Amino acid sequence: MTADAWRLTHLGRLLGHAARRFDDRVLELMARNVDVPLALSNLAARAQVSAAHVHITRHVALEGSRLTDLAHSAGMTKQAMGDLVDQCEAWGLVRREADPKDARGRVVRFTPTGLAWLKAFQEAVAQAEAEFRQEVGDEVAAVVAIGLEAYAGAWGTNDTSRRRTPARVAR
Repeated sequence: MTADAWRLTHLGRLLGHAARRFDDRVLELMARNVDVPLALSNLAARAQVSAAHVHITRHVALEGSRLTDLAHSAGMTKQAMGDLVDQCEAWGLVRREADPKDARGRVVRFTPTGLAWLKAFQEAVAQAEAEFRQEVGDEVAAVVAIGLEAYAGAWGTNDTSRRRTPARVAR
């Protein structure tokens, strides 16, 4: 092993590769889901839908979310989140509505198509997690999940400028 081999094998790089592999698998499964509208399946199959678009799926509350809250929970700028919302709105996943609590504000809500997309996302995540457990074994999967929850949870709790809620991983 060379003196600089650490650059290719450090934890951050492995986590990044693992996250990209997981997200790619989730999108692949969503593209094959018969309950996802054909236009969205085609976009996912042609890699037009990216992990960035999944931020919408992960962060829009079922009762709707303000754009600033979405951006904050996703760790993105309001402008970047606005661009994603614009694209997802054009695809029919979400719509912007008046905020009933603030006449000046707008809320991003799932459309019926977006709710079907959300269900397909849930199923794809469950399948990708099952595949991960099958590949590494139940014990390793449990240790990885516990470690990542502890690591990500600690980061989200200590950094108030980018607070996040750790993902729940099925065990």
